[in-house]
Amino acid sequence: MAEQGPQKSKISPLMLLPPLIFMGFAVMVYFGMQRGNTRELPSTFIGQPAPALPAEALDGYDAVTRELITSGEVTLVNFWASWCPPCRVEHPNLMKMQADGLRIVGVNFKDKTAQAQQFLSGGGNPFMAVGFDTPGRTAIDWGVTAPPETFILDGQGTVLFRFTGPLVGSDYEQRFVPALEQALKNAGS
Repeated sequence: MAEQGPQKSKISPLMLLPPLIFMGFAVMVYFGMQRGNTRELPSTFIGQPAPALPAEALDGYDAVTRELITSGEVTLVNFWASWCPPCRVEHPNLMKMQADGLRIVGVNFKDKTAQAQQFLSGGGNPFMAVGFDTPGRTAIDWGVTAPPETFILDGQGTVLFRFTGPLVGSDYEQRFVPALEQALKNAGS
């Protein structure tokens, strides 16, 4: 009988596919975890003059003008909507900031007049003026992804800081409050 040599086992290329896919996924996860603060969305407007604000005002409220945001004082620009649950959550903090003398202008977007008016009449109005951006064009120009978003402007209308999400919780306390305090300190010096 003739001796047979060692049998060659054939490995199908398809059998290598699952481990390779897993390795690729693991590499993506590793590099994704090295990205740092993923809650912070960069803004191309930091250090730049604020984009235009809506010319239309919410009925019954003052219009947002360029002069309001270039008054020489730190001003917040808050994008909000009545249909936005996080906007309702942050509203008491906006009222407190306004009571403490902070200048805040609001931009209501993708909303209906009656609902926006009802929101402010029910919870109070923290805004010096309220722009009305029904189509959401101004929000797009500012790079707003979803309400609420708040921008800190210096006295000349330059964007200093962008905060996405409601002005509550530890993220607010650890990132927004120090940025606001620094802006107010710089304005006083």
